[in-house]
Amino acid sequence: MTTTAAVGVPAEPTAGRGTLRQLAIDSGYVLLGFPLALVSFVMVAFGSALGLGLAVTVMGLPILAGTLYAARRLADIERGRMSVVLRQPRVRPTYRTAGPNAGTWRRILTPIGDAQSWLDLAHGFAALVVSVPAFGITLLWWTGAVGGSLYWAYDWAIPSSPDGQGLPDLLGLGDSAVARIGLNTALGVFFLITLPLVVRGCALMRAGLARTLLAGVAEMRNRITVLEEQRRAAVSAEATALRRLERDIHDGPQQRLVRLAMDLSRAQHQLATDPEAARQTLDEALTQTRETLAELRALSRGIAPPILVDRGLPSALAALAGRGVIPIELTVDPELGTPGGRLDPAVESTAYFVVAEALANVAKHSRARECWVTVVREQGTLRITVLDDGEGGAHVAKGHGLAGLADRVRANGGTFTVLSPVGGPTEIRAELPC
Repeated sequence: MTTTAAVGVPAEPTAGRGTLRQLAIDSGYVLLGFPLALVSFVMVAFGSALGLGLAVTVMGLPILAGTLYAARRLADIERGRMSVVLRQPRVRPTYRTAGPNAGTWRRILTPIGDAQSWLDLAHGFAALVVSVPAFGITLLWWTGAVGGSLYWAYDWAIPSSPDGQGLPDLLGLGDSAVARIGLNTALGVFFLITLPLVVRGCALMRAGLARTLLAGVAEMRNRITVLEEQRRAAVSAEATALRRLERDIHDGPQQRLVRLAMDLSRAQHQLATDPEAARQTLDEALTQTRETLAELRALSRGIAPPILVDRGLPSALAALAGRGVIPIELTVDPELGTPGGRLDPAVESTAYFVVAEALANVAKHSRARECWVTVVREQGTLRITVLDDGEGGAHVAKGHGLAGLADRVRANGGTFTVLSPVGGPTEIRAELPC
């Protein structure tokens, strides 16, 4: 067994490049957002007014439904744009759909009964209200930054009136070229320095409104779905662990304790008639007691080994790898064992359980000659990889050992992946938020 420490490679400094890229993204989002918001406002306002005005007739409802469909398309465009600004994956809500046996009118009028479609329509009205000030402020700051910082290049071309008073005169700086260039350049530098912050604020103001109306309900539904899946996975993992513990206790320590009781009873009867046989029976009972204690210790290590509680994940995994039946190369982040770097007890227990069960599957089924285990923490995520050179064919179908692992990882909000083509190799990956 070989243990190594995980070492991170320092990233090259890209802060300046990232700021310029984000400034370009935010500026494009705000400046392009104004004409899109104007088009959206005109379209939804005209369609809503026409549809509601003709609602008493047969034609009003299809027009209103068509307006909602148009608002949906515009909302999809906005979702794609705002995801880049917010640095989040695009979230598209699930819209209500007509049933397979629905008639033509029901299919056409389905958006009218969909709450998200009305939120898309509301965004078509509200986006313009936010886009106007965001567009004006962004354009003003860009004009001030570019025009002020380059004022020295075109001051000579600006006509000046002998009787007129400019800003330098009002500030008491005089009307010389040096005063004009100095003041305007200083203003340009101020606009240039504050440009990324101001444009970012305008972009976040507009994207925040879009996220609330266009993705808020969908994010809430997705979160509820994830929580329900985690709850089901936790219940399934707990039930599997209890069934396994009951089976192990029934098949191991319980049977040995029954035999121990029978041996002690037999020895009790043999004491008066055959002391030598009684001594032999007691020796066998003592052996049974030691084996039972060993099995109970093994079961307790599978639940919460003392070394994991006392010394942390690196030491527990090192002890686990040291008991392996094949060579195991262990790469683990040493900070996970320090007082300030230890994980939450639930995450530590899950990580230990994943590695222990994966190594047990390697020993029982893979026919591997060597195994590699990697456990590192990166950006708030604990990444676990167990790779072996066995014959492959592992999967997470119900009824197999890896299914319990998948449930336990999902119950902690993580992801579990098995890559095991026939012929090998097998790679088990688990990611846990920490």
